[in-house]
Amino acid sequence: MINRVLIRIKVVQMLYSYLLTKSDFKIETPPDTTGRDRRYAYMVYLDTLLFLLELAGHRVQPDAGPETVGADKVLNSSKMMSSLFGEDEIRDVILKRNSRIAALNDALKPVMLKITSSAAYRDYSKRKKPTLQDEIQFWTVVIKSIIANDEAVQKALMQNPDFTYAGLERGLQMAENTLRGYSDNRELLTDAQDSLTRSLDKAYELYHMLLLLPVQITRMRDILVDAARNKYLPTDEELNPNMKLIDNQLPDLILNSPDMEQYLKKNSVSWDEDTTLIRRLLDLILSSEIYQQYIADPVSDRKSDCEFWRKVMRDIILPSTDLAEALEAKSVFWNDDIDIMGTFVIKTIKKIASSADDKVELLPQYKDGEDARFGAELFMLVVDNFPEYSQYIERFINTNSWDPERLAFMDLVIMVTAMAEILNYPLIPIPVSLNEYIEIANSYSTPRSGQFVNGILYNVIEELRREGRLQKK
Repeated sequence: MINRVLIRIKVVQMLYSYLLTKSDFKIETPPDTTGRDRRYAYMVYLDTLLFLLELAGHRVQPDAGPETVGADKVLNSSKMMSSLFGEDEIRDVILKRNSRIAALNDALKPVMLKITSSAAYRDYSKRKKPTLQDEIQFWTVVIKSIIANDEAVQKALMQNPDFTYAGLERGLQMAENTLRGYSDNRELLTDAQDSLTRSLDKAYELYHMLLLLPVQITRMRDILVDAARNKYLPTDEELNPNMKLIDNQLPDLILNSPDMEQYLKKNSVSWDEDTTLIRRLLDLILSSEIYQQYIADPVSDRKSDCEFWRKVMRDIILPSTDLAEALEAKSVFWNDDIDIMGTFVIKTIKKIASSADDKVELLPQYKDGEDARFGAELFMLVVDNFPEYSQYIERFINTNSWDPERLAFMDLVIMVTAMAEILNYPLIPIPVSLNEYIEIANSYSTPRSGQFVNGILYNVIEELRREGRLQKK
């Protein structure tokens, strides 16, 4: 029942919050002193980080040939280096320090040979899925045991007029410290994953809450009618009220549904504390043309009772600003969910109308196990591949008409999520994925985002096909 349209929206929202706040590395800031050792140490520090990226196959010199980039599959697969490459501070450094890192080009091949011949590499390469600690250990050994002792590296670094041995040692140590301080944001990631699960559970809760509104509104009508009948000097109308709304079959069918009973046993949800809202919705219903037509109709059966509430839900309850304000106060998720959940509530009422069974079935939270796993799987596919997929997107941004620095981060998250789905879910047609994420961009990003996302993703898809990574249509 929680379909993939809503799941995609939730995944994008949670990814945006998580990726916007996470920072995997603490990149050192320039020293606030003019001391030669510290100034030179900082230069060595930056050059070492960029050199590591080159070894791991990340191009930090846009104008350099492919021979300057590491080509070892084991090093290329380092997720930690991919995360480092994706850091905003490192991207800024890459733009500013091309000339300095070029001095280390001659050292790439000898250092690569020493790395791939080392015991540390042999041990690291045997691990099918290296842990965070495996990666930290390996790359710090590369700095300490290989880069620090390589003559070609030392020769390149000594070309700097500010060279000092103390600065060289300090800069290499700073690079080690940055890697050792790497955090995979386990706590932040766990919170984001929990928020995704919780938001989907809350959407299903909203489905039940909306279904309970006819129950609660009917109860309110019954209480008010009874109070008016028993007050001092009631009018004839109060003594003989129209009971058609109170006798409507739908509320009892919903409340007595085994699915609703089971849900309410496990989840404490009700409108008991929202009497003002319920009274306001009741007043809107009683004053509506829908109600007047309903009580004027002599037919009273299950189908007409359900049709009345379907119209009330569609035209009065769901568009109500009072309901929107109440939902906003109850959950931060619900104002985004009400349109989709409202659609499912209306479908459920239509389903009850056409059923002859007194024990009606409500919609399950997910259609099947695949849908139940879809959100969590898609979320982690984006987290694990964000740097790689982002590079594809950056490749097709036309810098003459669009400043990459002004690219809306939400657009980037949407496009990376679309890539993750297109590449990893062979049974979902590409046009389906494209249309869904373009709609998300139109709804949740800038006015031009839908068109922009469409253009970039089209180019990315064509590139993936040329590379042989994508075969589906």
